[in-house]
Parts: sequence; structure tokens; C-alpha cells
Amino acid sequence: MDEELRSVTERLRQESGGSAAFDALLATGDLDELAEVLTAPGQPLWARELAAFRLGRAGDRRAFESLVLLLNHRDPPRCAGAAHALARLGDPRTARAAAALATNELRVAYALHPVRLLVVLRAPESVPALITTLERRLRPHDPYRRVSLACVEGLGALGDGRARRVLTEALAHPALAEAAVHALARLPKERRTG
Repeated sequence: MDEELRSVTERLRQESGGSAAFDALLATGDLDELAEVLTAPGQPLWARELAAFRLGRAGDRRAFESLVLLLNHRDPPRCAGAAHALARLGDPRTARAAAALATNELRVAYALHPVRLLVVLRAPESVPALITTLERRLRPHDPYRRVSLACVEGLGALGDGRARRVLTEALAHPALAEAAVHALARLPKERRTG
């Protein structure tokens, strides 16, 4: 059992009170049974999360909508588990959904895991979404430092020259300056003309 699976299952085991229903859901190999949990009325959140997480890791796209909802949840461990499962899911809609969540200014408090997921996905949407999100964070006294730092680090990891301007602007922010220096060093060298 890998670390992310262990973390999610232990957290959800506690939420379920160690119920027999939890053990059955964890043990089943029937993807249809897991998918039914996502649509059946009255299912507790822990059951829906466990089913979506397991389906996502199995590459079953029936988990997509549930995982996107969990990616935007107020509880960071739920977001982290959903991001992990979405990265494994292989659904072509994932990057667009993560970009929409990362750039939604009304939900910026929950943008950390969508930003990190965009870096893992390395999709065409990743760099533009991280640039947009970081640009909005570069104002005085912005309270979302972890989101802006994740954008800076992610843009460095992605190594796309389009990020040079916003990363240069991030140098003026003490909380981001060191990470911005490292990120800029990872970008391709600018071509000199003339």
C-alpha cells in the first residue's frame, strides 16, 4: 500500500468509525459497486470519497465529477487525495477543471491542490493558469502565500519561458523571492537578437 492510499484510508477509517461498511468498500474489487456509491442517495462523504479515490486510481472515469468536487473541498486532506487520484485517472478533462479551480478568485483559499495538480499534469492549461493565479497574488498583503509559492515553484518546475515576466515580478515579494530566483534559473535562457 503506497503512502497516499494509506493516508486516505486511515483518515476515512476514522471518519467512518471503523465500520463494516468501510471495510467492505475498501476490500471490494468491483468497480461497478464503487461507482454505485457515487450516485446512491444518502451515502456519507467518507464513502463517496473512498469510492471516488479508488475508482480514480483504477483509471475509471466515472470518478471524475466526484474527484473534482473533492479537489475544491474546504478540507485540505480531501483535496490532496482527490488531486492524487485525478493525476492517475487520465481523464482529458482534468487539466481544464484544475485550471478553472486554480483561477477561480472566489475559491482561491482552496487553490493550492489544483495548482499542484496542474504542475503534475504538465498540460497545455498548466502554465497559463499558474501565471494567472500568481499575477493575482502579487498584491500587497495577499493572504494566500502558500498558493503563490506553489505557483512560483510550479512554474519553475514546468520550465516554460512564458513565466519569466511574472516570476521576475515575484522577486519583489520577500516571501517569494528565493523561490522565484530558483524558478527563473530553471527557465530556458532568453535568446538575444541582433
